Amino acid sequence: MTLHEDETPTDESLVRRLLAEQRPEWAELSIRPAGSGTDNRMFRLGDGLLVRLPRTPGTAGAVRKEQVWLPRLAPELACEAPEPVHEGVPGSGFPLPWSVYRWIEGVEPGPDSVPDWGAFGTELAAAVRSLHALPLPPEDAREGLHWYRGGELTPCDPRVGEYFAQARTLPGLDLDLDRLQAIWRAALALPAPSGPQVWLHGDLKPSNVLVQDGRLRAMIDFGGLSIGFPDAEHAPLWDFPAAARHAYRAALDVNEQTWQRACGWAVAVAIAGVPYYWESDPAFAAECVARLRAVLDDPAGL
Repeated sequence: MTLHEDETPTDESLVRRLLAEQRPEWAELSIRPAGSGTDNRMFRLGDGLLVRLPRTPGTAGAVRKEQVWLPRLAPELACEAPEPVHEGVPGSGFPLPWSVYRWIEGVEPGPDSVPDWGAFGTELAAAVRSLHALPLPPEDAREGLHWYRGGELTPCDPRVGEYFAQARTLPGLDLDLDRLQAIWRAALALPAPSGPQVWLHGDLKPSNVLVQDGRLRAMIDFGGLSIGFPDAEHAPLWDFPAAARHAYRAALDVNEQTWQRACGWAVAVAIAGVPYYWESDPAFAAECVARLRAVLDDPAGL
């Protein structure tokens, strides 16, 4: 499925050609689709490896960022993280860098894989705390590590307004957009974040987390790895059941204004995804709608 106008198509035959050129010892291993996100497509390679290819030139920089920083950060985390084992370069008609990682066993957290959402929220908070506590590199070594989600809400307001306007034109969208926009505006009115900046995963939604035997095993997809304020880091908690969200907040002792700004970020990111993916990826648009419904049910006091 193609999601973006500038997307480079990928399939199993392309992966095999790339491997034949760059890692011939892996070229005869089995290759099968292993899921896809809005920025990458993944293929399982044999039993122990994962190939990840960016969809567009705009997301290719995240590949290099993972290659540079994951080997340094992953050993210090309270859960597993992807381990790059090959830094792929353009070839065989694929014009972008790509990666091979060790395969991590696990499944996405959901009602069939997580028996205790409160315990899961506490475990996820511990993993986030371990990431946020890691020492930051010097300023001159932070190239590519600044992202809008680590900043303030205010610069996003014009675009968020556009996304709300686009959402209002979508047929069959059953959401209280007036109330959601009021929640966004209330978050904008809060003081800007003033605490220390930290390492951020950037996108801890359920599909970027793995569980095994009911317990958190790994955080994956560090394409949004960045340095900034932690407010937006908490926004994906509205993708999880309320029990996980509340346990996570309690374990991290997130203060009221930070949590309210996180709720604003949850609205901003989700409302952007609804019109953009409404036709190209209805399943992802539905995830964004589900997040917005969760915000309406639990709007962090805004």
